[in-house]
Amino acid sequence: MRFPSNLLLALTMSSSALLSAQQTAASIDVPAGSQLILQAKGEGVQIYNCTNPNGTMKWMLKAPDAKLLDASEKEIGTHFAGPTWKLTDNSQVQGELVASQPSPDGSSIPWLMLRAKPGTTTGKFSNITFIRRTETHGGVAPKTGCDTPRQANTTVSVPYSATYSFYSKQETDR
Repeated sequence: MRFPSNLLLALTMSSSALLSAQQTAASIDVPAGSQLILQAKGEGVQIYNCTNPNGTMKWMLKAPDAKLLDASEKEIGTHFAGPTWKLTDNSQVQGELVASQPSPDGSSIPWLMLRAKPGTTTGKFSNITFIRRTETHGGVAPKTGCDTPRQANTTVSVPYSATYSFYSKQETDR
């Protein structure tokens, strides 16, 4: 079968664009021009609730509950539902998911790129534009224990740790 050259070129360009879009969508790299403002270790639990959506029993993430620690293991804040990060001085930011990729070890919660939700940044977090979750250990929902309707509304807390990196857009010279 012979394809007209312009059709073949269009198909090639379409598949290249699709592949590029898929790679971009899955990237958790921060955009160029972003500057690391704070990095903290999150240590705590991922809380899952056993639900029965559409007649299928499954664990659904309810919320994280973690302490944020600095490099010397001193508590500097918390991470909780929203997702929200709050420092001890009440600086706060909420995130919305941009991209996710499986953890390299395959047995921990995914690595994430989140965008700061407009109107939720305060204090030291007022200029935060992106949050990354990397270096995850644990936190995955159990494979069992949410199998029958009578287990609905059961909750479990699964220990995890992660590195959270907070970025702002770098100011350009005017």
